[in-house]
Amino acid sequence: MIQNTKAVLELKEHIITQADMLFCQYGIKSVTMDDIAKHLGISKKTIYLHFSDKNALVVELMRNKMQNQVCVMEDCINSSSNAVHEVFFAVTQMQHMLSNMNPMLFYDLQKYHPEAWQLYVAFREKKLFAVIYNNIKRGISEGHYRSEINADILTWMRIGQIDTVFGQTTYPVNQFNIIALMNEITEHFLFGLCTAEGYKLIDKYRNNINQD
Repeated sequence: MIQNTKAVLELKEHIITQADMLFCQYGIKSVTMDDIAKHLGISKKTIYLHFSDKNALVVELMRNKMQNQVCVMEDCINSSSNAVHEVFFAVTQMQHMLSNMNPMLFYDLQKYHPEAWQLYVAFREKKLFAVIYNNIKRGISEGHYRSEINADILTWMRIGQIDTVFGQTTYPVNQFNIIALMNEITEHFLFGLCTAEGYKLIDKYRNNINQD
């Protein structure tokens, strides 16, 4: 019984993982349940044993991604030497996701899967806000960010920057590489936050990334 339950859970996780890969490559709307079944080499009926429809699959996938992202952010915080390092560490982790993401994914999510989109909105307004806000406070306490900045305003500014990159609504999709865009915006953000000591750290971690 335990083995059967484990096998069922492993299959469900496998379906989510492979569906995520297809969605990231082609966008959510263009991938059907038939496409997922064919890609997995199983029947569509088998998928429906785990998910009532495509929307249920997208919701579960999004819930998993948000939970994983929380773990990634916590790792960035715990593994970083200072606030500037934390930002560069987080962007490096984000690059892996951006490199495989179809620009239409977030548009499809918002338009066709509102329940899943609300999971992202809740994550953005609570978890992401808290991480960015705490990073700003950390940088101020370390002397790497300017003490006179308004942490609330700058936190929302940063969230807005991330939205423009993921949403692909501000910059021409085919004109800029999405990773280069995120790097450029992040450096601009940091130069606005940092003290003279913080500028030294920007150069240090930027050079490290460029050498990787």
